[in-house]
Amino acid sequence: MNLLLRILFYGALVGTVTSTIYCGMVLVGALRFARRKRREERSPVEFLPPVSVLKPLHGTEPDLEENLRRFFALDYPEYELLFCARNDGDLGLQMARRIAAEHPEVRARFLTCGEPQFPNAKMWSLTMLAKAAQYETLVTSDADARVSPDYLRRMVQELADPQRELASCLYVGRTTGGFAAQLDAVGKSVEMTGGILVADMVEGGTHFALGVSMVLPREAFEKAGGYEDLGQYYAEDFVLGNRLAEAGYGVRMANYVMRLMVLPQGLRASFRDQLRWMKSTRRSRPAGHLGTGLTYAVPFGLLGLVWGLLAGHPVTGALWLLATCANRWAMAAGVLAALEDEQAGWPTLIYPLRDLLGFAVWVASYIGSTMVYHGGEYSLGPDGRFEPLERKAMAPEEKTPDARWGN
Repeated sequence: MNLLLRILFYGALVGTVTSTIYCGMVLVGALRFARRKRREERSPVEFLPPVSVLKPLHGTEPDLEENLRRFFALDYPEYELLFCARNDGDLGLQMARRIAAEHPEVRARFLTCGEPQFPNAKMWSLTMLAKAAQYETLVTSDADARVSPDYLRRMVQELADPQRELASCLYVGRTTGGFAAQLDAVGKSVEMTGGILVADMVEGGTHFALGVSMVLPREAFEKAGGYEDLGQYYAEDFVLGNRLAEAGYGVRMANYVMRLMVLPQGLRASFRDQLRWMKSTRRSRPAGHLGTGLTYAVPFGLLGLVWGLLAGHPVTGALWLLATCANRWAMAAGVLAALEDEQAGWPTLIYPLRDLLGFAVWVASYIGSTMVYHGGEYSLGPDGRFEPLERKAMAPEEKTPDARWGN
């Protein structure tokens, strides 16, 4: 029993110390970002090149209509909207057409790309969109992105520096769903942002991108290896940003913060989606992902509680758990303040539970190398490339490039 108690005690102690150090680093990173954001927002907006906004679509979801409407109300002198889906019958594409008809003053074009010829269906759509774009400055955004009227003005400023080739942006999670979706949303707001701010601070800059929204010149895709090669990766945004940064091009997190609409789904579906992204991160940044386990706090607080109960110190154990919850409350409050989240109260309160869930997803990310994506099962390779399992099982002569990708 003494050995077990020592293991519990020192395990809880190490994890509490590392997560506390990490919390401090996140708060410093959040303060740096908030100061930079306020400073740059005071600067005049003078760089306003014409922009092509690329919107891949695949079906519809509860918040899509409002998300799309925001793009027809942008405060920007010259831009075009390009939407792409697999076929004309796609519900998301039809919705975009209906909204466009209400806004004839906004130039909008609609494309179909057929079944994806890359494992990454989004990258296949972006390929078609980028090639069809009229302007050289491109802004990409996912269907779950919800923006404000100054979105383009703020994003495009990032390319005013001729040395910069790519910028993406942080986001605040929003959902109309239940408790599971709310945990997912605050995880995207705090856990994701915290890791990004620390990486940016420690590594001396941003060496990756977030694909929810990016601004880049058209040629950046080719500089990063080309459409087809990027389309072999699940985390094409990370690969794109990482390759450009490694080649010496400027990559940055913009000062603009958007709202990311999280699907209103239950715990099982939400966990599956989070696990897919976590497995991808494990391949993209293996060393950093391994160390992530020591950034969570509440699991080690629970370990401290167990130690306290078994060692006859229940009050100390309970205080230990409470201290780790306070750690997460402080981190969530600091990050959400930096992101200027006007609804930060409830997300901050529930963040300790999200921290515990995040640890469970992290542990599960080391189990297996398959994931569910667009309704099919995929195998994820050590370098982040992925392919459908049915394709992997087929003999080379049986592969048919036009029919191997499911919806």
